[in-house]
Amino acid sequence: QDRSIPGKDFPPDQVIKTARDKNCYGISYTYTEPTVFFEYAYDVAKIAHKVGFFNTFVTNGYLTPEAVKTISPILDAATVDFKGGGDPDFYKNYSSVPTVEPIYEALKEFRRNGVHIEITNLVVPKIGDSSDRIKEMATWIKEILGKDTPFHLLRFHPDYKMTTNQGTSVEIMEKAYMTARNAGLNYVYIGNIPGHPAENTYCPKCNELLIKRHSFEITRWNITKDKRCPVCNNKIPIVGDLHQTDARFPYALF
Repeated sequence: QDRSIPGKDFPPDQVIKTARDKNCYGISYTYTEPTVFFEYAYDVAKIAHKVGFFNTFVTNGYLTPEAVKTISPILDAATVDFKGGGDPDFYKNYSSVPTVEPIYEALKEFRRNGVHIEITNLVVPKIGDSSDRIKEMATWIKEILGKDTPFHLLRFHPDYKMTTNQGTSVEIMEKAYMTARNAGLNYVYIGNIPGHPAENTYCPKCNELLIKRHSFEITRWNITKDKRCPVCNNKIPIVGDLHQTDARFPYALF
């Protein structure tokens, strides 16, 4: 039986070279939880930061304060992924996580260290779609991270060990969206429903459509160069810049 582990040696400097060859503007550490390969991610991010690339983490947020402090000086943004509204019982039953508190502490530490934060929450029907939990999470985000913190509600689809579970209905997703908006957050989104109006960014002051999206693609950009609403002149706290590319996704924003 072959017990070798397939893989390719990919040292940090080679990652940077590849990113340059592909005309990338930055590197995102995602799909495999970046804290699993934290030292490697740090080594890559350090060089990337030095040459002017942006660095973004997509993480479950289960980091120690020391890890957050270590990576923050070279990290531009972090998306922290929750599931089931951060319900402690959901995490214990489906992720074997004893407590969710370290995630909230990591978020506070990211904010203290000036890292741009976005939150996602996977809405799982019946076992992780509680309106009370979503309201509680949205309220915490508003009070601790700020009302302009982007909050992405993601539609669950059957996969891996949950193939017998139903996908989340559009009705449940829209209810979750309104719950978060009514809690006082300015930038709430629905994900995994391509073409839904809640994929877009609207001005919180006059409701002008600012960024139109379809799945991962930006199809319209309606923000002034100094990042204001073109109708009411409201300052839009968006981070980064828009770049048109020849890649699969025609725009890269950061």
